[in-house]
Amino acid sequence: MGRPVTLFTGQWADLSLEILAEKASAWGYDGLELACWGDHFDVRRALAEEDYCAGRHELLARHGLKVFAISNHLVGQAVCDLIDARHKNILPEHVWGDGDPEGVRARAAEEMKDTARAAARLGIKTVNGFTGSSIWHLLYPFPPVSADMIDAGYADFAVRWNAVLDVFDEVDVRFALEVHPTEIAFDIASAERSLQAIGHRASFGFNYDPSHFGYQGVDYVGFIDRFADRIFHVHMKDVWWSPLATEAGVFGGHTEFGDARRNWEFRSPGRGYIDFEEIIRALNRCEYSGPLSVEWEDIGMNREHGAEEACGFVRDVDFPSSEVDFDAAFSGAQ
Repeated sequence: MGRPVTLFTGQWADLSLEILAEKASAWGYDGLELACWGDHFDVRRALAEEDYCAGRHELLARHGLKVFAISNHLVGQAVCDLIDARHKNILPEHVWGDGDPEGVRARAAEEMKDTARAAARLGIKTVNGFTGSSIWHLLYPFPPVSADMIDAGYADFAVRWNAVLDVFDEVDVRFALEVHPTEIAFDIASAERSLQAIGHRASFGFNYDPSHFGYQGVDYVGFIDRFADRIFHVHMKDVWWSPLATEAGVFGGHTEFGDARRNWEFRSPGRGYIDFEEIIRALNRCEYSGPLSVEWEDIGMNREHGAEEACGFVRDVDFPSSEVDFDAAFSGAQ
């Protein structure tokens, strides 16, 4: 029996959970990774209504599905970000409030604490999401960026997220940061620094997604080996990048996805350049047994076709590790 294959519902929030669950079951998925937006999972209702979490389980069970994780990327983004008008479009009204930046960050942090409590009530151990970053805008070092400015960004992250993680510890739930451009960790070096900033506390780890590493030139298999004990959840998402010079490079040139000038695009699993077999071998080495969750994004493909195809691809590429050496049968030969 392979790892559970699930579908992240974040890109499907235009559909009700009932409709999406029916579709996902027909496509062959074992479960859903529930996004905390749309009607998929409501943090406040989970805490306020006695039967809400049981109702989510019952809805999924009617379609033969389970939930292994929930995700609150949108609110998590606001915890450390420099808040602007973009955030109003992704945040719940009660988190945005009057839009005062520090107030938004404080309310986002409280919502992430409540997300941990809601996950515990749902009976799951993992919340995936983003952290935001007060220093992402300093990525390119001109005008010159001092070491103190970067240090201050990691200190800000530590203060804000340590307070959130205290609640995760209280309810025995883990936070899995999706290492991703615009976050406090976006490659191996920054992920290591993030862990150092919060004292390597046990409740903070990673939602591993290779698509955010490949086009950057980051060793996406090496990431698993480096952080073997911190891989709390896995997204199966592919990416294509051009082997040739393009008009818009890695930074995107202010183009939109699907623009022919782009250097890279997310692709349905198996249709980009990510080597998923090596990922599975690395996950076997670190003894990861959690779900393989399809985060489906491909601007050039019908999403229902893609989601069904992706489920089959992920199930086919997964395999268990060996319990014996392949040549063990010869060890007693004379």
